[in-house]
Amino acid sequence: MTIVGLGEALWDMLPEGKKIGGAPANFAFHASQFGLDGYAASAVGNDALGDEILETFDQKGLRYVIERVDYPTGTVQVALDAKGVPQYDIREGAAWDNIPWTPAMAALAADTQAVCFGSLAQRSEGSRQTIRRFLEAMPEGSLKVFDINLRQHFYTPEVLEESMRLCDILKINDEELVIVSRMLDYPATDVQDRCRRLINDYGLRMLILTCGTCGSYVFGADGSVSFLPTPKVDVADTVGAGDSFTGSFVASLLKGASIPDAHRRAVDVSAYVCTQPGAMPQLPSHLLA
Repeated sequence: MTIVGLGEALWDMLPEGKKIGGAPANFAFHASQFGLDGYAASAVGNDALGDEILETFDQKGLRYVIERVDYPTGTVQVALDAKGVPQYDIREGAAWDNIPWTPAMAALAADTQAVCFGSLAQRSEGSRQTIRRFLEAMPEGSLKVFDINLRQHFYTPEVLEESMRLCDILKINDEELVIVSRMLDYPATDVQDRCRRLINDYGLRMLILTCGTCGSYVFGADGSVSFLPTPKVDVADTVGAGDSFTGSFVASLLKGASIPDAHRRAVDVSAYVCTQPGAMPQLPSHLLA
């Protein structure tokens, strides 16, 4: 089965040096560790940083449809606070702001069983239209996951609402839920009520809510709910942990796992990723069994 992370491909410029980044590639990499055909779909520049991204994907065994465009390869300055939580400065006018719709993209979309896309790569009109065309070209019954990624000022109510209408699964964290609820003029009810309203208003199949150290929920359209606490681990950094959660959850669903079992796998994987530096560590065998 083909599973795609669609959107930004970039370098995270961390205090200890640059590491490959971008939520879509992180998602695809972790999904691929479960035996699925994970692809990153994006654009990089005709520059050395672009060459290095493709070389890194090759080294990690991650497949990709990456277009070369006449814009600089994306970079993000990342600073970690005292708790290891990343703070981002995302450079504008990057290659991934200009992802073209190509025959290779169309062919990939036609063979995709699940895709994960976010709000960040939709900050520009060009990439937003490519993402929309990709979703429209996917087979009937395929799974569309919208992982909201509210960074800096790079989102609008219009993009968020359209994306929620187009997706089957919405993934959102507790801080993003507050922002989105205010945007939509939802009353200040409890967390579960607001999640249920999002499911009903946008016709979602399910909603994943992550709350950092306070645990995570998976709400189903049928009224079901799965809650799991967050394991206590020694945190190296949290870069890519959320993407590993989504990748392992979706991969588990596609392989036939129940929602509670997929949720447990996602929690365990993301906890492990927090103990490792960088966003794409190799997972130990016991997490893949």
